[in-house]
Amino acid sequence: MSRIAKRLKELDKKLFDKEKSYSLDEAVANIAKFPKVKFDETVELHFHLNMDKKTADQLVRGTVSLPHGLGKKVRIAAFCKGEFEQKAKAAGADFVGAQELIDKVAQGFLDFDVVVATPDMMKDLSKLGKILGPRGLMPTPKAGTVTNDVEKAINEVKAGKIEFKSDKQFGIHVGIGKASFPKEKILDNAKFLIEAISHAKPNNVKGEFFKSLFITTTMGPSLRVAL
Repeated sequence: MSRIAKRLKELDKKLFDKEKSYSLDEAVANIAKFPKVKFDETVELHFHLNMDKKTADQLVRGTVSLPHGLGKKVRIAAFCKGEFEQKAKAAGADFVGAQELIDKVAQGFLDFDVVVATPDMMKDLSKLGKILGPRGLMPTPKAGTVTNDVEKAINEVKAGKIEFKSDKQFGIHVGIGKASFPKEKILDNAKFLIEAISHAKPNNVKGEFFKSLFITTTMGPSLRVAL
């Protein structure tokens, strides 16, 4: 927190005003002018959805292919066997296996960002639910990560496909790229994500779906985006 406070003191009031709502274009332009740190920060969008307890059982979830990716290597673990194992390796999965990979994860191995699995592996993979679930790593058919077409799933993830999911406070928090990205790429990725989440609005949610939206970087302050 002290590092963030120090950076806030260095910011021009025009770049950061916690009382102001910025257009998406202005917000992206401003975060590019924030004081730099020693690593390439992730640019993040934080949504607060206009939902109430009556819709608490409705999970807002979906996927979107960001046109410019995330700017980082995504490590993929593929749980499959037989011919699918060879296809996963050919597609570039970082870790491929069946029971031996499940056992390895059960022992604490978690050096991956996305999990892809064939349907026949889900019964055994469900044993890792308490490990993968809280970390958002459990594959699902809806996200396209439980499939026999492992090549397609792996290629989509590597090309920039990400999953978004609301939490218990009706928030969605997603990285959309790196601070080193040109403004246009961050804008494109942000617009694709906003549109995808808009389309995931439950039918029984009335009025505006987005209660608030903020954009920030890993070590930077949050700017409120006018919707």
